[in-house]
Amino acid sequence: MAENTSDNTKKRQKIVYILAVLVYLLFTALIFYYVGKPLIKFAGEPEKFRSFVESYGILGKFMFLGIMALQVFVAVIPGEPFEIAAGYTFGFWEGTFFCLLGILIGTVVVFAFVRIFGMKLVNVFFSQEKIKSLKFLHTDPKKDLLIFIIFLIPGTPKDLLTYFVGLTDIKFSKWLLIATVARLPSVVTSTAGGNALGIKDYSSAVIVFVITFLLAAAGFIIYRKICKSKKV
Repeated sequence: MAENTSDNTKKRQKIVYILAVLVYLLFTALIFYYVGKPLIKFAGEPEKFRSFVESYGILGKFMFLGIMALQVFVAVIPGEPFEIAAGYTFGFWEGTFFCLLGILIGTVVVFAFVRIFGMKLVNVFFSQEKIKSLKFLHTDPKKDLLIFIIFLIPGTPKDLLTYFVGLTDIKFSKWLLIATVARLPSVVTSTAGGNALGIKDYSSAVIVFVITFLLAAAGFIIYRKICKSKKV
């Protein structure tokens, strides 16, 4: 009798778990379609974006923080358009600060959700092949350093890494430090380019974006070499 009760309890827990993941998936899809896509298009029109944010005063800054947190949480929403828009709207220093703070908030939420729901949540956004490409981070004795290096290099799949890290045994405090510091180069180049556009220094903007592109290309090659060296 006790065994049957235990089996029924496990079945109910499994059903609740599956339903929770399905609700999360549906929620994510709806958010991307009705919020994410319009926001990406809006961020691609920096002058309108700046006017919109400024029209709400201090509330506009909190709204931007929410946008940055959302694009981390909903991994299919790219962050770069909003980072460029931040530089255009707030300037380099303030834009960089708001981007990092919003990303940090989103990172905390993702980490907590992955620790609760595990691999099935990560599978919502990423294929088994992509997840497998980072399996070595579970067992490598220098995984914390590797996570930092991969996250530091422009052009690496940071959205995937943000979700995957929750599956490892890394300490929460250490992950927050890594996620904040290692994102600096990526965020700084985007906000610097956006700021140059905002002050109509187009030659500097072109230089920044070209350098960013080259760094991203080099970063992708380095990332592939790291994975290959780990026999992924």
